[in-house]
Amino acid sequence: MKIGILLFLIVCIASCKDQKNTSLLDESKSNSTKINKFEFQTIIDSNNVKGSVLIYDSYNNTYYSNDFEWATHGNLPASTFKITNSIIGLETGVIESDSTIFKWDGKEKWSNFWEQDLVLRDAFQFSCVPCYQEVAAKIGVQRMNEYVENLQYGNLKINADNITDFWLEGDSRISQMQQIDFLKRYFNDQLPISKRTKNIMQDVMLNEKTTDYKLSGKTGLSNTNNQYNGWFIGFIEVKNHVYFFATNLEPIDNNIDLNNFIKTRKEVTLAALKELQVIK
Repeated sequence: MKIGILLFLIVCIASCKDQKNTSLLDESKSNSTKINKFEFQTIIDSNNVKGSVLIYDSYNNTYYSNDFEWATHGNLPASTFKITNSIIGLETGVIESDSTIFKWDGKEKWSNFWEQDLVLRDAFQFSCVPCYQEVAAKIGVQRMNEYVENLQYGNLKINADNITDFWLEGDSRISQMQQIDFLKRYFNDQLPISKRTKNIMQDVMLNEKTTDYKLSGKTGLSNTNNQYNGWFIGFIEVKNHVYFFATNLEPIDNNIDLNNFIKTRKEVTLAALKELQVIK
């Protein structure tokens, strides 16, 4: 009887603790300021696309966007999942180190950049789909689901039938808000991953480094029912200040130049950062 009462008390205490942590997280999010930036919409319109730019100023705990409703809508993560796929690959040992080589099988690929042996950073930067399909297959369904859940990454649907493409097609979803939440936890060492993995990813994700800033991130592109959806997510470090961003765009119509649309994801994001005077 005493043991039963003791177990009941332990469960109650644990439950209260979880509720407290959840309420603190909700309170932290509710304390954030959201500012509509119509200038972002002008940038998007001028590029003949639709969508949303979401930027989070960590110092002032403030979100900026032209469309906060779009920013909460889920889309396929596409190749932005290469960040998480890399992390899980490193944590499980499927990717041994930053010098791991992805061997080209000699077959023609969608991109000429994929038709060569690639180390991890190049596979990431060239967004080598076959490389990461190999990683996902080796991680396997069970471990992939466990890690995605522990990392609290979006709402992914992973099973034996889609283990090599669940981030590219199907029902997996993540929103811009969720992308930034994940990046914030990554940057602030709040993910359950090793310091070694974090250090490797810092180099892998680096896009550009100047005397004024460091830009890290990943693009993504999916095509569902002839509707392209494009991402650019990441963060930019300016002195001791960091801004997180997640841009999600779609063409206004199907009569598009795909190469131009691919460039637009990053160009729109950089234009929005300039509008906020984060960069010049």
